[in-house]
Amino acid sequence: MEDFYKRARLVCLSIPKGKVATYGQIALLCGKPRNARQVGHGLNRGKLGEVPAHRVVNARGILSGAASFETLDMQRLLLEKEGVEVKWTEEGWQVDMGKYGWKNTMEEAEKLERKFKELGI
Repeated sequence: MEDFYKRARLVCLSIPKGKVATYGQIALLCGKPRNARQVGHGLNRGKLGEVPAHRVVNARGILSGAASFETLDMQRLLLEKEGVEVKWTEEGWQVDMGKYGWKNTMEEAEKLERKFKELGI
């Protein structure tokens, strides 16, 4: 599982400023498409080290990890500072995934895969 967290760290570090990625997207880029919960666990427990965790949201764009931050509004404030619009909905604070979701390219995915192989993870 340690290698998965190392991979997830690299993926999280690749999320562009002003964009968000989903737990599932990160798991998929790590080569483990069914491990979205493991991504959340790793972020929550600090197993990924220093990463821009504020850029990770659930599949509907909800800031579901907000309780893991220093304050409940920290994730929202960090996203807004990067120009990401966050709106209040019945489900909680939400990002428009069509506008702010990271649409990683095949080239980015292949670059990550090469990096994983280079690092032996």
